[in-house]
Amino acid sequence: MRVISKQTSSKMCFICGLENPIGLRLPFYNMEDGSVMTKFQYKEEHQSFPQRVHGGLIGTLLDELAFRAYWVKDESMFGVTMSMETKFRKPVPYFEDIIGKGYIVKDMSKFYVAEVSLSDIEGNVLANGTVKYIKMPFDKIADADVHKEVLLRTSDNVSEI
Repeated sequence: MRVISKQTSSKMCFICGLENPIGLRLPFYNMEDGSVMTKFQYKEEHQSFPQRVHGGLIGTLLDELAFRAYWVKDESMFGVTMSMETKFRKPVPYFEDIIGKGYIVKDMSKFYVAEVSLSDIEGNVLANGTVKYIKMPFDKIADADVHKEVLLRTSDNVSEI
């Protein structure tokens, strides 16, 4: 699928933080179908049992995809998780390409709902969920400079996922 643009990253977020030494440092892309996507590999240190990624890290990434799904339409919107329902369908392996995808299914004035998933490269859904977010201005979430901590723009040559 064709990439429209790359989303910003943050400084220390566990999922996207460019300077987080223990984080995943994942890039996220706005896609032609209105979704957000990322392609990455978990590492061995992300395991619960051998050959399986820890469920908490899977849930953390699904939550991030839900947040970023709204950024496809409005990167100035922030929010916090209100609820999350996750289904772990198959073991998520490390050292294999994983595709994360999220899109908005309901958008109200004060909250939104996103559907999110992690799939293998063949398209088999490994985990998915429904996440409800409360929309909130950044200054109500953190006492920090949004442009120094969260809205960091980098570029790459990714044009398809």
